[in-house]
Amino acid sequence: MTTPGFDVDSFLHQPLTARLATNGPTVRPVWFLWEDDAFWVLTGPWARLLARVRADPQVAIVVDECDVDTGRVRQVIGRGRAELLPFDVARGRRKLVRYLGPDESRWDRRFLDYLHDDPAERGQLWLRLEPATLTVDDLSYEIPAAPRP
Repeated sequence: MTTPGFDVDSFLHQPLTARLATNGPTVRPVWFLWEDDAFWVLTGPWARLLARVRADPQVAIVVDECDVDTGRVRQVIGRGRAELLPFDVARGRRKLVRYLGPDESRWDRRFLDYLHDDPAERGQLWLRLEPATLTVDDLSYEIPAAPRP
């Protein structure tokens, strides 16, 4: 679905926090990567997300923004069946760079561990959601000019 004037790819390439919902229901904030028309979320045995998705892979994800100063309100909602895939470091680096910047020397150590430890040993995986449905809405509104004295 497209909304005139709303570039969904540009929107989803911003370092926004999404909310991922699983059966339960459970909703959690996540950092994500939008790549190859899919959402990529890091998970592993340290998170309940992994067990929930293994039990029921139907998920929903919401990425939105609301700026009351400008009136910009946009949202993207994806729904579908998630799959769990092996973690690859190159994609992990791309995801972390968008949130933390390109200078890895400034990153917290725990983020570097995802890139330098053995993913199989840590158990980290990608949750990949190529949405079966993608709802896109631009609900922005005009802010009236302040009255002049």
